[in-house]
Amino acid sequence: MVIGIHLIYLDQVEIELLRKCQPNLRLKAVFLPIQNQKSKIVSQNSFSFEMSRIANVGVIGAGAMGHGIAQVFAQAGYDVKLNDVSLEFVDKGITRIDGNLARSVAKGRMTDIQKKQVLSKISPTPDLSEFRDRELVVEAALEKIEVKSELFRKLDKICQKDSLLASNTSSIPVTQLAGLVSNSSRVVGMHFFNPVPVMKLVEIVRAIQTSEDTVMKIQEVSSSLDKTAVVVKDSPGFVSNRILCPMINEAIFALEEGVAKREDIDTVMKLGMSHPMGPLELADFVGLDVVLDVLEVLYGEFQDPKYRASPLLRQMVRAGYLGRKSGKGFYEYS
Repeated sequence: MVIGIHLIYLDQVEIELLRKCQPNLRLKAVFLPIQNQKSKIVSQNSFSFEMSRIANVGVIGAGAMGHGIAQVFAQAGYDVKLNDVSLEFVDKGITRIDGNLARSVAKGRMTDIQKKQVLSKISPTPDLSEFRDRELVVEAALEKIEVKSELFRKLDKICQKDSLLASNTSSIPVTQLAGLVSNSSRVVGMHFFNPVPVMKLVEIVRAIQTSEDTVMKIQEVSSSLDKTAVVVKDSPGFVSNRILCPMINEAIFALEEGVAKREDIDTVMKLGMSHPMGPLELADFVGLDVVLDVLEVLYGEFQDPKYRASPLLRQMVRAGYLGRKSGKGFYEYS
């Protein structure tokens, strides 16, 4: 959707620099006759560019990922509606955003006025029907295919037919979700990383049905959030989790087999491989249930035993030892 046409006046050198810095901008040269001999900006060498500007965004899920996604959109100036199954969950998400912003104020990264402006951009709602005016919806619900499928069926009925529908899934096939909606070319994966306000990467997952226009728009949106976007095809685990989760799983096997203690396994990867966090510490941070969910998808899709989840991982998830969010995983958290 083209909101408007923005005119800028550049010489040939400037336009080439703009093309290099913003390759996704759709640039169009136009001839503008000299209207005023004293004018310094209107000339035969003028150019204009035209791009879509999404303004209204909906985020489904106010948990670990969803609240962070809502925050970065609000900080970038988007009007955001944040949804979850109950207003209580949404309020908890906004409280977490408030805490994140308060720390930024304390560190001098923003002013208290800027913090209030960001929070004013976020509207809580437990009612998904209020997403009917959203130009982009980012789903960040539970990593369960049945949950996401039901949400996409509802969004197909609620949202405008040209609204973009993105999933923050870390492993579920986006092609499968796209097959549930009309105009499936508007469905795309938009995989953020935790913590969203800090991590710079977004994996843009192109389903079989995803149009080039949809990918370009999501690239533009990602850039506006100060994120680096990498486009990947819809393959189980994409790039990130196809590599990361088997590594974590192997570290759990090593612990289970008594190869080394938990701290030593993490130290080897931090000091030997320059990883900022060890694999067991990272598993606690991500959530052991999330790691297991991803491995289940990888194993189910590839039928390759190298993706078989460690029995220790399964036991810990059954016991409710999910990592930081439960207070206990491979380490304990108070």
